Amino acid sequence: MFHQSFPVIDPIATGRNILNLRREKGLSVKQLQSWFNFEEPRAIYKWQSGQSLPSLEHFYALSVLFDVPMEKIIIRGHKKSSDSIEPQEETCGSVLIAPSYDSSWQ
Repeated sequence: MFHQSFPVIDPIATGRNILNLRREKGLSVKQLQSWFNFEEPRAIYKWQSGQSLPSLEHFYALSVLFDVPMEKIIIRGHKKSSDSIEPQEETCGSVLIAPSYDSSWQ
């Protein structure tokens, strides 16, 4: 039996951390958009708000851009003992994050 809790990423705190690191480096969202070669800045805004997390490749790129280890970008959360992990199909190593329901889109 494992005595260590399952590690999870806190998307909200990680997003705030990405925002703070971007600001510390004096970079705009537009500059990150250009650097990642994104057509729109939507992904960056979603990262910063915690609506989604960067892919592993994008976490690595952020660590290079911000000149910090990935561990300094990712903020760990806590998995409650009442939380359950639903089995998911394997998705080529990708992590699926279910978006929260936003009633303002109706």
